[in-house]
Amino acid sequence: MGQDQTKQQIEKGLHLYQSNQTEKALRVWMRVLEKSADPAGRFRVLGCLITAHAEMGRYKDMLKFAVVQIDTARELEDPDFLTESYLNLARSNEKLCEFQKTISYCKTCLNMQGTTVSLQLNGQVSLSMGNAFLGLSIFQKALECFEKALRYAHNNDDKMLECRVCCSLGNFYTQIKDYEKALFFPCKAAELVNDYGKGWSLKYRAMSQYHMAVAYRKLGRLADAMDCCEESMKIALQHGDRPLQALCLLCFADIHRSRRDVQTAFPRYDSSMSIMTEIGNRLGLVQVLLGVTKCWMIQKELDKALESIEKAQELAEGLGNKLGLLKLHCLCERIYRTKEQQRELRDHVVKFHECVEEMELYCGMCGESIGEKNNQLQALPCSHFFHLKCLQTNGTRGCPNCRRLSVKPGYV
Repeated sequence: MGQDQTKQQIEKGLHLYQSNQTEKALRVWMRVLEKSADPAGRFRVLGCLITAHAEMGRYKDMLKFAVVQIDTARELEDPDFLTESYLNLARSNEKLCEFQKTISYCKTCLNMQGTTVSLQLNGQVSLSMGNAFLGLSIFQKALECFEKALRYAHNNDDKMLECRVCCSLGNFYTQIKDYEKALFFPCKAAELVNDYGKGWSLKYRAMSQYHMAVAYRKLGRLADAMDCCEESMKIALQHGDRPLQALCLLCFADIHRSRRDVQTAFPRYDSSMSIMTEIGNRLGLVQVLLGVTKCWMIQKELDKALESIEKAQELAEGLGNKLGLLKLHCLCERIYRTKEQQRELRDHVVKFHECVEEMELYCGMCGESIGEKNNQLQALPCSHFFHLKCLQTNGTRGCPNCRRLSVKPGYV
């Protein structure tokens, strides 16, 4: 298959894919991969296969094609292609919750400076790295990366990237419990979709609606949460987007749990868990198991709650997700307090405070914890964040956290 024929077949596959005929598109692209003698064409078709498998939640296949794409880029001896293929490798590992590998591949991309494509891709690299740091609960570095990605988006007038970063920032502020910002950023993403997204994939609309649903639920606006989640789920079902279906099912279950309707919540957690297991979203599984634990606690089935915690803890430790571990210690503390088991209670109180210390989840001004309840937060240019009221009351000539770090004694 020559260069022109390769190009035609790739376009044919794209047309099928955009018409929701995904399996037909995949067959066309696989034929190109087998028969094309044009390395640049093969590189491009591998990019199509990586994107399609990512959206279907076939993350192991996504990773397999990303590895082949790196070999193709080396064959082409083109640094632009190599940068792009390393980004795809980073994104594959991010989806599989291999966060340390994601960060390593992102750093490789950023070190390949001087290529023309790297300037366009650096925003996407920063976003992927930010998502990985967030998965590891390294909040300052995650925020730094998201802000860099946002700067790239603004400088290049890249509204699609800006939309994706806003969704990640919504997730970031949901995790540290500034629910005002957790809602603001996905609403901003939804605005971008409305203003600029006429030719975009509907996944951008679905993504912003899902993150809005999560924020609305946290704020107790359950009817709004249900409306947004239903719209997101509708698009996810139309497009066969399994990862988003799993997240929407989790959100539906959480909404029902917030209404104390445990019997409706449980089957949705089960459906979400089934898809999360199928696609390999271990971080999502931790979230599902946290929800299941809380349902058992509502029903006062404390031993069943502890069984769910044990499964979640194993997953969170394997991922290095410190926030998940903190939440699990918090739930254990409540369970053992109810059971009046003092030794186990003390053990989890100690571990809870170790997690807070490790993640620096406290305000450097008032010393109170961050992420325990809904609070307005403000980040300084160094990406350390504080209670907004503390900054307004005390002002600052510099970051107290950075000052403390600079005077820590070194090794003698």
